[in-house]
Parts: sequence; C-alpha cells; structure tokens
Amino acid sequence: MDCGALSRWGWVGAALALAALLAACSDSPERDARSDATPGVSEEAAMALQITSPAFSESGSIPAKFTCTGQNVSPALAWTGAPDGVRSYALIMDDPDAPRGTWVHWVVFNLPGDRSGLPEAVGQAAGVQGTNSWGRTGYGGPCPPSGTHRYFFKLYVLDTALNLKAGASKEDVLRAMEGHILAQGQLIGTYHK
Repeated sequence: MDCGALSRWGWVGAALALAALLAACSDSPERDARSDATPGVSEEAAMALQITSPAFSESGSIPAKFTCTGQNVSPALAWTGAPDGVRSYALIMDDPDAPRGTWVHWVVFNLPGDRSGLPEAVGQAAGVQGTNSWGRTGYGGPCPPSGTHRYFFKLYVLDTALNLKAGASKEDVLRAMEGHILAQGQLIGTYHK
C-alpha cells in the first residue's frame, strides 16, 4: 500500500470538505437577508414594517438639530405595516460604530399599540424611557468622537406590554421582548462630526 498516495488523498478530501463548508457559510444575499432576523419573526413581517422620518432618508445624514452639536432633540418618526395583535412598541436607537462597542442612544418601550409614530422632540412623554449609554433616561443624539457613524432606529412590534420599570437597560428590554415580537423594522441614519 502506498501511504504517500493515501496521505495526498486525505488532504484532498479535507480541502474539498473545507471548500464546501466555506461555500455554505459565504456572504450570499440569502444569508445576508436572514443574518439580522429576529427569531420568531417572519421575513414578510419584518419587511412589511416601514419606519421613516421627515428629517432624513434611509441611510441619509441626520441633521445637526438632532445631535449633540445641535438641540439634541429626537427626530419625528413614523411607521406603517404593523401586523394585527399589537399591544405595544419598543424603540432602540444605537450606534454600532462607536469605538468601545455599540453605544445606546435611546431606549423607549411600552409605546401604545395604537401609535403610528412619534413627534419631533418627544422627550420623556413617549412610553417608558430606558437608560442610554450616558446613564440617563431619554434620547441622546448622535455625538461621534470622529468619523461618520451609523445610527439604527430599531422598532419592535410586541404582543404585550413589558413588565419593566423606567430606567431599564437595552439588555433588559431585549430579554423581556423574547417570544413577544410580532414584527420589527429599522431606519438607519448617519452623522459626521
């Protein structure tokens, strides 16, 4: 028996298996579409929920008025396409481009299920306010130390009101929402200081 030939074929087989594994895990459009999906939320439900703002378009620049260099007030938001059975909404705004990890700018939950948006400069009047990364409740606008950052306004449609108190963290809200998300959507804005 030729052990050298057997060894070569073993390497060839391992290389083919590795190539098949890499192909299955590649960045295909199908995989990208599912990578941020929330378990239990159908792709159709996630796609049906649309969030917009009159202040900026999808992936557009957030005006300075809504940032730490301006009035630092929340932008108006509107949403459509929520499924039946809505009891409440939760909204999380964060910046995944922050140098020390994702920076949370706004956590608000138990927004009434009959709402279809939030007015500009809503302040503490909307729902129950959670704690942001500054350790405060309420909205904290974009304030990147440098460069262009992306800000994700993530809206969750829930089949219940969350049993949490004011000041809850983003992690608290995410845990409490598990198993209760009917749909979700997001709006992305950018800001460069």
